[in-house]
Amino acid sequence: MNELGVALRSWRDRLDPGAVGLPHHSPRRVAGLRRGELAHLAGISVEYVVRLEQGRAATPSAQVCSALARALRLSDDEQAHLLRLAGHAADPDRVPRLVPAGVHRIVERLADSPVAVCDAAWQLLHWNPLFAATFGDPTRQGEDERNALLSQFEGGATRIRQTPGERAAFEESLVADLRATTSRYPDDPDVRALVARLNRGHRFRELWALRSVGDHQGAHKIVAHPDVGDIAIESDVLTTQSTNLRIVVDTPRDADARNRLDLLAAIGIQDMASRS
Repeated sequence: MNELGVALRSWRDRLDPGAVGLPHHSPRRVAGLRRGELAHLAGISVEYVVRLEQGRAATPSAQVCSALARALRLSDDEQAHLLRLAGHAADPDRVPRLVPAGVHRIVERLADSPVAVCDAAWQLLHWNPLFAATFGDPTRQGEDERNALLSQFEGGATRIRQTPGERAAFEESLVADLRATTSRYPDDPDVRALVARLNRGHRFRELWALRSVGDHQGAHKIVAHPDVGDIAIESDVLTTQSTNLRIVVDTPRDADARNRLDLLAAIGIQDMASRS
């Protein structure tokens, strides 16, 4: 068992199941969470938790580390320690991917709106249940595919409907934002790899060649939901200081959209998944 595995087991053992809303239906031989409970809370497989704790798994991604930190109720310092143990050491030349506890609290307080947290390269790190119910459960995608730029320019499955003008403006804004990120983090290998991958596409190459620089601050969206119909929303992007995390908050543009979001909130992601 390596140091990462020891730390995960220690954090799992200390966490009271009741603190994360798990009922005590059966006697427990030891205190803390069971591996299956941690896996469920983090959205990963039990087998993967076992391999991590036994030191037999490949280095977990920053997204998996964030999910584990959230499930284990780690402090910001503990989450940073987890990232270091997993090989994601804090580096001023790398895009920050640690989602602080304060950001988690903000997302929790905005439960009546779809909310997502992305890093400065638009990699999805965290989201609330209404975001998953509205746009589709991100856990059904591979971690590498949970990126707004890849989804937009590689034609990934999406429920967002845009007019040609809205699509053009949205793409121009995203690319200008990515250009700004490359200047802030010029030595980040993940950012360089993302740009190289996106450059395979004609539309991205065309916009990248313009060398526009800017901040993506929001957009109008129509979400074509398979169960509740079209939802007209306004998407606003809030950027955190120093870490450049993007908190994307989607709010309804009219009463009809509000009603549809309320219906999705009541149905819940698990019920929606079982019907799809």
